[in-house]
Amino acid sequence: MKIAVVGTGYVGLVTGTCFAETGNNVTCIDIDEDKVKSLQNGKVTIYEPGLEVIFERNIDQDRLHFTTDLAEGIKGAKIIFLALPTPPGEDGSADLKYILKVAEDLGPLLEDYTVIVDKSTVPVGTAEKVRDKIGAGTNIEFDVVSNPEFLREGVALEDFMKPDRVVIGTESEKAKQMMNTLYAPLVRQGNPIIFMDEKSAELTKYAANSFLATKITFMNEIANMCELLGADVDAVRKGVGTDSRIGKRFLFAGIGYGGSCFPKDVQALAKSANEVDYNFRILKSVMDVNEDQKIKMIPRIKAYFNGDLNDKTIALWGLAFKPYTDDIREAPALYNIDKLTKAGAKVKCYDPEAMENVKKSIGDKVTFCHDAYEATDGADALLIATEWPVFRTPDFDRIKAGLTNPVIFDGRNLYSLDDIDRLGFTYFSIGRATING
Repeated sequence: MKIAVVGTGYVGLVTGTCFAETGNNVTCIDIDEDKVKSLQNGKVTIYEPGLEVIFERNIDQDRLHFTTDLAEGIKGAKIIFLALPTPPGEDGSADLKYILKVAEDLGPLLEDYTVIVDKSTVPVGTAEKVRDKIGAGTNIEFDVVSNPEFLREGVALEDFMKPDRVVIGTESEKAKQMMNTLYAPLVRQGNPIIFMDEKSAELTKYAANSFLATKITFMNEIANMCELLGADVDAVRKGVGTDSRIGKRFLFAGIGYGGSCFPKDVQALAKSANEVDYNFRILKSVMDVNEDQKIKMIPRIKAYFNGDLNDKTIALWGLAFKPYTDDIREAPALYNIDKLTKAGAKVKCYDPEAMENVKKSIGDKVTFCHDAYEATDGADALLIATEWPVFRTPDFDRIKAGLTNPVIFDGRNLYSLDDIDRLGFTYFSIGRATING
């Protein structure tokens, strides 16, 4: 089947590459000429484990193509995916200008029946707006479908090729058949394709991400209670997570969530609630708690140094909002860098993948290091913001030798309290006892 994907960001590139991998002829379209040129030359423009292999394979086998020309890209396509950014506006609502502009441009270009698919995370009612924009420019038959993505950065290929479920919002039988055919190779193990109306599909994505953000935030609140009561959040997590009604995932305490989805989607759902005069109190609390949680370690760092961070050097491990990605959107590390530097501290940082993106964002505000140990050499303390595997079993003797003070502020609870105690570190974590080395 001929497919077009408009937008070559994270969702668009993964979607296009994976559908090419299942035998479709895919053209990805983007207005960014430099990005398209890089993709045409075989260079993957995002970091996602495993993507480069299948990207190169499908280019070599002539199933994956790239262009800046919308008319050229959609020509002959039976299904067109809109994978465009929906950044939060000033009021927190999702900005639909990119999607609606492309929808407007699509109308006059349609030559035959086409299914247009909203792949982006969009507010309830977007499918109607897209339908109106396209319909104003054509008499050709078409359907607009909502098909939200549920990709986790770092394991996106597995999520796409072996989805837990596929949610498709449409009441058109013709569109259902085409979408069913397209996704059939991905659900052979029996995972469901769930059909519903467009509005329900749009709300499903916001509801799912907001629930997961709430789950994380609830556990962070429990962690804060643990610190006051002398309980251990790891023990509580195990006791709670083994309840089959709750489950083990998204229960790890830490310095808050970030990324391209949770912050934006929680904010957008809260705004949608406001628009229908519903006071979604839980979501407001989730956002407030998460903002505080991101910088939870800052008062502890200040207290350790008697309130004075001038000329102190803090080693920072981890810049991406989570491991296995170079995505720094709403990353807690950036909030901590801002607070530390404003307090007079210098920051030396290391991340396996995200340093280039941080350089583009904040320039020389921090020192970028070749590896984790270069960051700790000569630093006064270590702050951990991202749970990369490379940080889980470090050479603690080397860390201690490099630091001027053997103190670790662990925002992701990477280490056993018993191990850290034996090693002689002062150790602050989330929801657990402080180790005074």
